[in-house]
Amino acid sequence: MTNELLWLTVFLQILMGGTDTLLHHEFTERLAWQPSAKTELKLHALRNFIYAGLFGAFAWGVPNGTLALIALAFIIAEVIITLWDFVEEDLSRKLPATERVLHTLLALNYGAILILLLPELWSLSKEPTSYSFIDYGLGSYALMIASIGVFLFGLRDYFAAVRLENLNEIPGDELLSKLKANQNILITGATGFVGQRLTKALIAKGQNITVLTRNPEKAAKLGSPLNIITDLEQIRDDAPVDAIINLAGEPLANGFWTKAKKQKILGSREKIADEIYQLCERLYVPPKTVITASAIGWYGLRGDEKLTEETEAEPCFTHEVCQSVEQKNNRLKDFNCRVINLRIGLVLGTEGGMLANLLVPFEYGLGGPIGSGQHWMSWITRDDLIRLIAHCLTKQEIQGAVNAVAPDPLQNKEFTKMLGEALNRPSFMPMPEKVLKLLLGDVAKELLLASQKVDNAKIIRSGFKFKAPNIKTALRQVLPLKKKNGTEKAEVITKSSQEYYF
Repeated sequence: MTNELLWLTVFLQILMGGTDTLLHHEFTERLAWQPSAKTELKLHALRNFIYAGLFGAFAWGVPNGTLALIALAFIIAEVIITLWDFVEEDLSRKLPATERVLHTLLALNYGAILILLLPELWSLSKEPTSYSFIDYGLGSYALMIASIGVFLFGLRDYFAAVRLENLNEIPGDELLSKLKANQNILITGATGFVGQRLTKALIAKGQNITVLTRNPEKAAKLGSPLNIITDLEQIRDDAPVDAIINLAGEPLANGFWTKAKKQKILGSREKIADEIYQLCERLYVPPKTVITASAIGWYGLRGDEKLTEETEAEPCFTHEVCQSVEQKNNRLKDFNCRVINLRIGLVLGTEGGMLANLLVPFEYGLGGPIGSGQHWMSWITRDDLIRLIAHCLTKQEIQGAVNAVAPDPLQNKEFTKMLGEALNRPSFMPMPEKVLKLLLGDVAKELLLASQKVDNAKIIRSGFKFKAPNIKTALRQVLPLKKKNGTEKAEVITKSSQEYYF
């Protein structure tokens, strides 16, 4: 490798590839924890191992003869793997715009590398088989560092894919075992973190599902049979709708709370609530039940006090949003609908929510309490939330505000300690409260540092039983990890009893 332009394109490729790996694969997309990314992770691992070999081979010299042909074969294999990876990414996830742009630049730059490198390798393949040692100075050390780096990330991706094989997801129909089939249910927000799991479970249970979505292509991947609409006006006046589950709304945690962002968060929820009201108004037979996602943010910023559905709220933006949602939902009583406002706690899962955002920093040993760690966290696993929604559909006596939280609220310092132990990582690096407030403002104050110790006695009295009543059980169920008890055993779910053994 004596061509200076070739050296430049190679190091540019390394820089862009490293950025893509850290920014997208690790931090924003969190592929190592996404069950749908198992195949993509295996492809990444194989490609990284090829890169490690090529970088190492060219770091201190030039391969000749058969060795050059082997290098050519590895390059061709890498191209095939990359094309396969592009297809797999399009099938398994929607790439963010920055990742698509970066992939385009990587492809163009790699084309330049091939134009410069392949003729040289072909020429070298005609030489007697040997390896000519050359010291490129800093270039040699840089390539060796790159070789070691991609090899380590290859191991990371491979073992992450193996780890995901340990995730035994409960079949959707078993989540909803007590829900009668053939109900006509309308779902909004079906492509979100909770909505996807709920919709798939309802389809598996034999329900007749209609989803309102702005992304029909994404919704189509949820399963079949499924009726997809983009506007509630597409529902006929005489259409049978037994229940509506409203999960739609602009995410609170995405971006800063500018004035425009706050209006978008509030406006998106008010808009869908008004549209649901108009739908119920014109339906010949209104739905029997309407369940709407509110949040424990309704209670505002609290301390150590226990919060029940009757507790008065403290004013803040999250309360304003939740109050507006619940007030609009309550209007549906005009049509004799049974109205349920689910005040949902922090939803635990690897594919979204707060826990998903913590996994990568904790896995790299950078986790710790948020602020002082004294604030209370009220949580629920995603699967228990799906089961709770089905429970609310079934139990006719449930109505009004319902705290959708597990029985075991805990302080953030205890939660982060338990998460660190589950991942076998330290959890001593706190996120300073002043820094969080400086960087994120009210987002930090109301989402990351808010203390809400929420009581769930109402739902317990109705007969609901949690599969994850405490945080230790929850983390064991949610995370695809192996536990060491003399010998390593993957978490197993027995279909007959749905009890968990570790």
